[in-house]
Amino acid sequence: MLRSIIKELRVHQWVKNLFVLIPLVFDRQLFVFGSFYRAFAGFILFCFVSSSIYIINDIMDVEADRKHPKKRNRPIASGALPVNIAWVISLVFIVGSLIIGFYLSKFFALILLIYFAVNFAYSTRLKHVVLIDVLIIASGYVLRVAAGVSLIVVERFSPWLYVVTTLLALFLGLGKRRGELISINDKDHSQRKVLDGYTIPLLDQLITIVSATTIVSYSLYTFSAPNLPDNHSMMLTIPFTLYFIFRYIYLIQVRNEGAAPDELLLTDRPLQIAFLLFAISVVIIFYLF
Repeated sequence: MLRSIIKELRVHQWVKNLFVLIPLVFDRQLFVFGSFYRAFAGFILFCFVSSSIYIINDIMDVEADRKHPKKRNRPIASGALPVNIAWVISLVFIVGSLIIGFYLSKFFALILLIYFAVNFAYSTRLKHVVLIDVLIIASGYVLRVAAGVSLIVVERFSPWLYVVTTLLALFLGLGKRRGELISINDKDHSQRKVLDGYTIPLLDQLITIVSATTIVSYSLYTFSAPNLPDNHSMMLTIPFTLYFIFRYIYLIQVRNEGAAPDELLLTDRPLQIAFLLFAISVVIIFYLF
């Protein structure tokens, strides 16, 4: 039972919640203990809320998942985790997170509640609406960044990062839809309703638009945001961003591996190296010069 519960929480997807720490890092407060403590606590609470949403989503999709070649092995679909216990875990996670979050920051608790409500609407209805489904996914990343802002006293955080986060999330979301569509075409299994509204050419065109605007937006941030070093050294991180985007496009269009962006980041070595070099560069630029 414990193993099934841990599996159902989808701990590997908690990497998405690292976006909560973006304001901490980019406001140069990574080594400020009070700020780090609050931001890290927010990260943990977002992990609990996101796991609560995963559980609810699996409960609602249990019949469809049982017909899916891979999803039928999920704890709820397989029967390893009873539905009533899953409901209790989900309720404890969301209520507990809101209570603790309220003590951290009232605005943070509000963001948690909005995040839960939006994703609940996504699980029940909006995931079946073409384009809206991807926009909802992107909004979750923006809410994570806003939550990080609400937990610390920001002094140098640039609104440009909201724009970059939105575009990057759209880029990853569209790539995920493309991967799902390719998987369906290859394996001929029952598909999600929303995929009926997408085609590979449409997704490729949208990915091209969003990837280009992501690169432009991040480039503008590196030399126009008022909180950056005066020597424009932040522009040195642009090549890592370019490679990350190019590598992801290669993975989803050449190797057809776009169904789970978080899993790609955890398994694809070149993506990991690009991300690590980017992170090291940001720390050096912001904290050592």
